[in-house]
Amino acid sequence: MSDQEARVVAQVDKRLFIGGTWRDAASGNAFEVEDPSTREVLCEVADAGKEDALDALDAAHRAQADWMRTAPRDRGEILYRGYELLMERREDLAVLMTLEMGKPLAEARGEIAYAAEFLRWFSEEAVRIEGGFSTSPDGKSRFLVMRQAVGPCMLITPWNFPMAMGTRKIGPAIAAGCTMILKPAHQTPLSALALAGILSEAGLPEGVLSVIPTTDPGSVTEPLLSDGRIRKVSFTGSTAVGRKLLEQSAGQVLRTSMELGGNAPFLVFDDADMDAAVDGAMLAKMRNIGEACTAANRIYAQAGIAEEFAERLSRRMGALRLGRGVDEGVDVGPLIDDKARDKVQGLVDDAVGKGARVLVGGGPGDGPGHFYKPTVLADVPFEAELSTTEIFGPVAPVLPFETEDEVLRAANDTEYGLVSYVYTRDLNRALRVSENLETGMVGLNQGVVSNPAAPFGGVKHSGLGREGGRVGIDEFLETKYVGIGGI
Repeated sequence: MSDQEARVVAQVDKRLFIGGTWRDAASGNAFEVEDPSTREVLCEVADAGKEDALDALDAAHRAQADWMRTAPRDRGEILYRGYELLMERREDLAVLMTLEMGKPLAEARGEIAYAAEFLRWFSEEAVRIEGGFSTSPDGKSRFLVMRQAVGPCMLITPWNFPMAMGTRKIGPAIAAGCTMILKPAHQTPLSALALAGILSEAGLPEGVLSVIPTTDPGSVTEPLLSDGRIRKVSFTGSTAVGRKLLEQSAGQVLRTSMELGGNAPFLVFDDADMDAAVDGAMLAKMRNIGEACTAANRIYAQAGIAEEFAERLSRRMGALRLGRGVDEGVDVGPLIDDKARDKVQGLVDDAVGKGARVLVGGGPGDGPGHFYKPTVLADVPFEAELSTTEIFGPVAPVLPFETEDEVLRAANDTEYGLVSYVYTRDLNRALRVSENLETGMVGLNQGVVSNPAAPFGGVKHSGLGREGGRVGIDEFLETKYVGIGGI
């Protein structure tokens, strides 16, 4: 590590953050955090277990009553101060994220800004929690509707967007008046710990937020979900883990939000602006090295333009610079680990074995890190495994199609339904296709849909609930009705 990198890592507290206090794990255990671009150990972080999780729950439970009575303006101002601190420290936080996750520094800077916007957005929503008052139809009573904090929450975030997924959950929870326990992914705990320190500095009271990294998720999630004092679970991650958490949540009938896997189709019709479509495909495919649930997984190009589109995309992909993310000018960093790289290689090999052509890339990159070359595959058959499997890597399969009905059937032929992308200049087609795509979000002539001011979430096996936008805070609020008689 360079002196700057060492400084950035050193300034983050590596202990658990529980009840406003930094402390070692009760077991004394710690785990190593690795730089995926070099495989070097960055540091060791305290490894939480059951006792730590229950201590965090005790703290959240004790703090809940006072916190939910805190003035909405005060909660909003804490969030806004958090926003300002994130932006002030954007460069150091970006370096930290790149070191533990691998994404290029330019993308990490973008994620810090994106993460900060969730705090700013929900700082404004904190004072807009509304209820209602009305007269019953028979005129004999009145209806009073209140919106109240759901209570202590368990928040579980993934490694691919370690700061933004934290603020996307923490922001609305704070705004609503909920206390919370955050369990970040063990691959990327440093961003979450840095965020805890920033929010504490911004004035968040003791016990409102605890952060408990762990290498044994079951040891902390199972006792929390079965305890009865947790009232809400918000999870971002794989569909397989989401199903398990839903099963565990059923025992206590917990409120749940699930942002799960994706298998995003990217549809390019023959009337599309080709330059814009290629630009959009680069954004939708290569954001976060392709390690995103929103990544374009299946690129469908209409037959008349499929060859040209694939060739133009391959030129753009082939020009990307692969390397260590903290080095300026690097476009593509490493995948998170060898398991991820092996999965990507297996999907490419399967597609080639079934007739796909490699236009660029197609194999691991050089160096000790978990690198994989940006890859474009042409003539990918519908029966290839990557047509139904979330790739989570820098591989763009191009599949030709003939008609609108055909591509809609193919795009919807998946258990997932997070996001779709459509490129066309025909307004009627744009609206028709958007209505018929079975996804929670559609990028129409744009390759990025994520925005703190918009509702993010999917249908089918891609999840439950929405994060962000005006509805994002609803996931952390209960509705109470008071019937008033004798009027």
